[in-house]
Amino acid sequence: MFVPCGESVPDLAGYTFLMPAVSVGNVGQLAMDLIISTLNMCKIGYFYTDCLVPMVGNNPYATAEENSTELSINAEIYALPSKKLAALQLRSIFIKYKSKPFCEKLLSWVKSSNCAKVIVLSSSHSYHRNDLQLRSTPFRYLLTPCVQKSIQTKITSLNWEEMEKSPCIPEINDSEFCIRIPGGGITKTLYDESCSKEIAMVVLLKFVSEGDNIPDALGLVEYLNEWLQILKPCCDDPTASALRWKMPSSWRLLFGSGLPPALF
Repeated sequence: MFVPCGESVPDLAGYTFLMPAVSVGNVGQLAMDLIISTLNMCKIGYFYTDCLVPMVGNNPYATAEENSTELSINAEIYALPSKKLAALQLRSIFIKYKSKPFCEKLLSWVKSSNCAKVIVLSSSHSYHRNDLQLRSTPFRYLLTPCVQKSIQTKITSLNWEEMEKSPCIPEINDSEFCIRIPGGGITKTLYDESCSKEIAMVVLLKFVSEGDNIPDALGLVEYLNEWLQILKPCCDDPTASALRWKMPSSWRLLFGSGLPPALF
């Protein structure tokens, strides 16, 4: 599944593996763009898979004309050895009935690579929130059982809120309660598979609506940064925090080109 860019397979033992879910507003993918671009992570390989719609494009993180013509595809892996970080970026949607096999293969690869933990950045439909969720922060987290002991104390100190369980069948009062993530794409599948395979996984998500989701992505990476400290605080001014994240060059046309002057 994994094809390295170089001749040898990179050693990812002990790395923290970051990845997005293709979810509402593409928030997880936008957040991954910010992380990869800001940290200037190097591409170390890609996933050769038939589970995603084929896609090819120019280098989304181009910084000069010389590297703007490099090609990118639908599932690529980046790494930053100095921080022991690896990152998967997904750039297309899943082919019907192929999302579960992809999750199974991905997690098997993560386990064989001996990654320390997996962090999934995701989102969920804001209109599915209950009254309690409407009155609290829009961010939530989930931990698999095998990672709870190691990071629960840190998570608790941050005053984060765990994703609440809700009726498995909405509007049915006597229905069993379970974790539901409407609009979360493969998030629930990844979480369930990780629980059964004893993989250390943390899910971070935000309740969002479709639209301009750049502010949501910035909020999600700041939420992640509270815990991992990928970027150290540069000053005491909380309003300046969002300015530290570097938006990739590909975001210039995120909503298409400008309006043609002929319209006016």
